[in-house]
Amino acid sequence: MKNLRSMLRKAALVMTVLLLSLVVFGAYNVSTQGNRWFSSSANTHLRELRANATAGNVYDRMGVLLATTDINGKRVYNPDSNIRRSMVHVLGDRQNNVGYGVEAFMSNRLYGFDTSPLVKLSHALRGEKLKGNDLRLSVDSNLSSRIAKLFPKDHKGACVVMNYRTGEVLSLLSFPNFDPDNITEVTKQDKNRPFWNNATRWVSAPGSTFKVVTLASALQNIKNIENETLNCSGIIEFPGGRHNLLDAGKAVHGDITLRQAFTKSCNVVFGSLALRLGDAKLLSTAAAFGMGDYFLFRDFVVENSSYPKFNRTQSEIAWTGVGQSALQISPLHMCMIASSVANGGDMMEPQLLLREINPNNEVKEQFSPRVYKKALSKEHAQIISDYMYSVVQNGTGTGAIVKGYRICGKTGSSEIDNQEKSNAWFIGFIDEENYPYAVCVAVMNAGSAGKIAAPLAGEIFKAILGVR
Repeated sequence: MKNLRSMLRKAALVMTVLLLSLVVFGAYNVSTQGNRWFSSSANTHLRELRANATAGNVYDRMGVLLATTDINGKRVYNPDSNIRRSMVHVLGDRQNNVGYGVEAFMSNRLYGFDTSPLVKLSHALRGEKLKGNDLRLSVDSNLSSRIAKLFPKDHKGACVVMNYRTGEVLSLLSFPNFDPDNITEVTKQDKNRPFWNNATRWVSAPGSTFKVVTLASALQNIKNIENETLNCSGIIEFPGGRHNLLDAGKAVHGDITLRQAFTKSCNVVFGSLALRLGDAKLLSTAAAFGMGDYFLFRDFVVENSSYPKFNRTQSEIAWTGVGQSALQISPLHMCMIASSVANGGDMMEPQLLLREINPNNEVKEQFSPRVYKKALSKEHAQIISDYMYSVVQNGTGTGAIVKGYRICGKTGSSEIDNQEKSNAWFIGFIDEENYPYAVCVAVMNAGSAGKIAAPLAGEIFKAILGVR
């Protein structure tokens, strides 16, 4: 009998532990994934809740009205079609075609679903619809509209502008875009997927922009690498010859310093550095920059970036060092990487929501910047910043020069299977006290980054600075 009671107590203890584990796991998932589940287009309950609530207004950082609700309960967007198109992947649309836009992802705030039960009951007893809260966003709609006009027509891609000190996102554009007030069957059937947010949810190899990460790893792990004389023979050969690594245009740079190799975007030197470092050290540095993280940001749903971990031959490691192989990263994450260099090594969490204001016009919540992680040391960030300045002044990024301003950057032309041309990337920032802004542009199937992405970034920098 005593043994039976002991067994029952143990069984009860095990059941209690299992039950508590399920509760904790469920609470964790709700706290981390709640917004994703709630804002899913498959959530029919969300549509029912919206029918009984009036959404608040959405404003950009300058107070421009982006979305409101008319007297008939219809969601209405800014009257300027250029602003509507440039804001659509940030805001979303009435039909929730754009996954995880503000209209869906921040429904709890916007429709007042997080209001206290007493307030909800009071509205129900009076037969009134629940009134949601207004949101002030970090984006600048006029800047975004100007940038949208600069992007090469008939190309897919993305642009991101971020304050590298605060993480505030001033512009987040995906192409092709569309007008949320004019969604047709043609829009829905477009093979270029206009509803998909290429800034946050498209991941691809970033090309030589990833050399920022390889450079950081070399500075961290190879003693006195800055003062070494390196050599570029024009090719790194591998068994079988199929995966040989060459420089663009079959260039041979000969003896070269690390700064010169970065400025010229020398593939042979950076592929060789990756081999010297080894996969483990390069992966460790990439992880410090957020590769492999499970992104759970408050304001954005961002596709996770990945560093390849299988079939790691010597050729694969070398190609990873120059931003190819099976690397997968989004434009927003690449902008975060550029921002961490500009910000002395601190990577900020991307921020979209500045303030939430209740129906009584009182600030319900003010949102502060958050450091996401320490990506690299301040010393190494300064060195990389100087090298990126050389890229723009004397290297592959001269198209991004803005006279009178210190512009730092890195180009990348990533080769993609089954594409006629490479994807053109540029990451960079304005290294000025009063203009703490980083930029990432990615233009798919466009060709040379130096000819396409760098000049585009230069025009974006000019738009930010207000110069011609």
